[in-house]
Amino acid sequence: MVFEYILKKNGIDPKTDLNIVQNIEFGLTAQAFAAGTGDYTIEFEPAATALEKEGTGKVATSLGVESGKVPYTVYSAKKSYIEKHPDIIQKFTNAIQKGLTYVNSHKPEEIAKTIQPQFKETDLDTLTTIVKRYYDQQTWKDNTVLDEDSFNLLQDILEDGGVITTRAPYDKLVTTTYAEKAK
Repeated sequence: MVFEYILKKNGIDPKTDLNIVQNIEFGLTAQAFAAGTGDYTIEFEPAATALEKEGTGKVATSLGVESGKVPYTVYSAKKSYIEKHPDIIQKFTNAIQKGLTYVNSHKPEEIAKTIQPQFKETDLDTLTTIVKRYYDQQTWKDNTVLDEDSFNLLQDILEDGGVITTRAPYDKLVTTTYAEKAK
């Protein structure tokens, strides 16, 4: 949906101006592209960098940069849980903030070394390339606050994609209380 939203934003009709192949299993799109299916592919990491390193592709752009600040990862909890366990919600939010503070205050090489144990299948050089790409395009926010502009952008994309027909009110669905206190 983000890709189609970006296309439309740039005057391209995804239904009439090009053919988007959507019947390839998600984990096999890079291999299909390398084997000759399509002129472009949308890949998450480490597949995008692997295509570059193999010489079978080149990262042309970042959907994250082109789309604007879409809240890709958002954590949700029931209101009843939040009310019963505010200490757990605050500790969880603090932990996420600690990670954001770390990635925003360290160089890509340091970040890659720190996270390497979580990505055993990816060598350090590739991981560093990926982290540097995210670092250079300022992928990471500096705080955990879900701001209203990002929330509305997400709804724009969902509405454009036909997933929602009614928009949710920001002030009824989002609380920033814990994010504002995060340390």
